[in-house]
Amino acid sequence: MSSSVLLTGGTVVDPESGSMSVQDVLVRDGVVAELGDVTAPEGADVLDVSGLVVGPGFVDLHSHVHSVAGQRLQAYDGVTTALDLEAGLIPVERGYAEAAAAGRPLHYGFSASWGGARAKVLLGVEPDATMATGLSVLGNPGWQRSSTPRELADSLALMERELGAGALGIGILLGYAPRLDPAEYLAVARLAAAAGRPTYTHVRELVEADPSTPIDGSEEVVRAAAETGAAMHHCHVNSTSRRHVDRVLGMLDKSRAEGSRVTVEAYPYGAGSTAIGAAFLEPSLLGRWDIGPSSLVMVGTGERIRDERRLRELRADSPGETCIIEFLDETDPADAALLRRSLEHPDAMVASDAMPVTWDDGSYDTRDWPLPPGGTTHPRTAGTFLRAIRMMVREEGAWTWPEAFRRCSYLPAQVLAETTDAMHGKGRLAVGSDADLVVLDPDAVTDRATYTDPTRPSVGVRHLLVAGRLLIRDGALDTQAYPGRPIRA
Repeated sequence: MSSSVLLTGGTVVDPESGSMSVQDVLVRDGVVAELGDVTAPEGADVLDVSGLVVGPGFVDLHSHVHSVAGQRLQAYDGVTTALDLEAGLIPVERGYAEAAAAGRPLHYGFSASWGGARAKVLLGVEPDATMATGLSVLGNPGWQRSSTPRELADSLALMERELGAGALGIGILLGYAPRLDPAEYLAVARLAAAAGRPTYTHVRELVEADPSTPIDGSEEVVRAAAETGAAMHHCHVNSTSRRHVDRVLGMLDKSRAEGSRVTVEAYPYGAGSTAIGAAFLEPSLLGRWDIGPSSLVMVGTGERIRDERRLRELRADSPGETCIIEFLDETDPADAALLRRSLEHPDAMVASDAMPVTWDDGSYDTRDWPLPPGGTTHPRTAGTFLRAIRMMVREEGAWTWPEAFRRCSYLPAQVLAETTDAMHGKGRLAVGSDADLVVLDPDAVTDRATYTDPTRPSVGVRHLLVAGRLLIRDGALDTQAYPGRPIRA
């Protein structure tokens, strides 16, 4: 296999400089070696990409797939780096070791899990670096409560050790413990600031949805950033803000203008996915989301919950099982406009919140490709990035191609660039940058995954290179390729 790949005649986009021009790209030994009018070296693999768009592969800050199957779906969505930062894993050493042993098509990395640290300290749940264990505790009142001073000190010490092991910051699922003492969140932010690592927060409820909340969820991020100086990332602003997104985005803008290091992400769907036992899915609270039990669909079975009684049964019997939450009507023009405004917001980046793929037999991974039938997940696992590009570039004309790559590649990489050497060469396309590249057919890019058929791969990725290796060539996946490398702070 040649270590050199030459892409000729493509429209090359570098989001860092905002440039877009027709030129050749020579990849050698995992980096971009030359740009311009390039003569093919002896033995190079030459691909004519005339009429196609070449840019840095997408960096997903919010992916929970943790599997070969899930990462292959994300590869067809243009992703070359898939990081679990909102929830994170614990212990990260085990997460990295298991991913390396199994092999990964895409680059991978994890934050330190605040939720997992609290489960260990408050409940005695031994962490095993799996998402299933993390989901299983979210509905437990013993996990949701505020910590004692001693418990807080112990969980902070555990997270500090995880940061020392290379965790990419701290993932904070605060929305699942909505009555938590705000002082605990500030303590975690101070730890992150002292370590020089970001936090990634699923915020607690907004004041519009819960007037009794200890503090407005998005305002809490803003205050903590101002008080501690931590770099703080606001996860999936579209799903936590819902119909109040304009107010939230305005507040985040004001915070940034005042010098706080607050970043924000969104995904282009009107439905989310989480464990059915989540605190905010308590039947008496659904009205705050302007939804009812019938807005919830169980991922594994496809069951649409018929009434409050059935919802209570599922929460009691299977609190860790995942469900779809329909929080906006994608067919309603007003709700669709809210989704677009989340994506249009200056410096908002795209992130998927990709969920694991599971099958009826309980399996969550496979090396078979195409994927076996019957796999269930949220369609954002397969379609987030090309759905956003289809909407914002092809249909709306709201983004240029450099802007699309800025939102999907450059800005996400910058969230980590200060503290993580492995991110310095990602999200850009210049001589010396990492050869994590996506080649797109600009007239064909679109998502195909739906809520009823969620594992249909997106289309439009003609070629995808990860660490200089062709993972997708002429639309076909190399099923023997596992070029993904660990991303550690």
